[in-house]
Amino acid sequence: MLEVKTRIKIIREELDNLGLMLPGSISKQWYRCGKKGCKCMDSENPQKHGPYYQLSYTLAGKSSSMLIKKEFLSQANQYISNYRCFKELNKKLLEANIDFIRLKGFSTKDGNY
Repeated sequence: MLEVKTRIKIIREELDNLGLMLPGSISKQWYRCGKKGCKCMDSENPQKHGPYYQLSYTLAGKSSSMLIKKEFLSQANQYISNYRCFKELNKKLLEANIDFIRLKGFSTKDGNY
């Protein structure tokens, strides 16, 4: 098992290299525009507009969403993957910090190693 300080250093480096992040998930959406005579309002065979891609997320207790153009789906999915990785790395960093404090105690100055 790696020394605790080494684990912390590696995790911090991985966090530094993550890049942009987005929380949430992407779903396909279809809409009716509501304009009279539009194909989406046809009474027998309505054809909704779309698909549109919507990122839904919650940040600081507030739910929100944004539309993602089809050509940016891959990039948005990478940002979502980066966020999931961030959460996992953050958990590992906290675990390593707890291990460090259990091993060394609270005697270090200003929380440094």
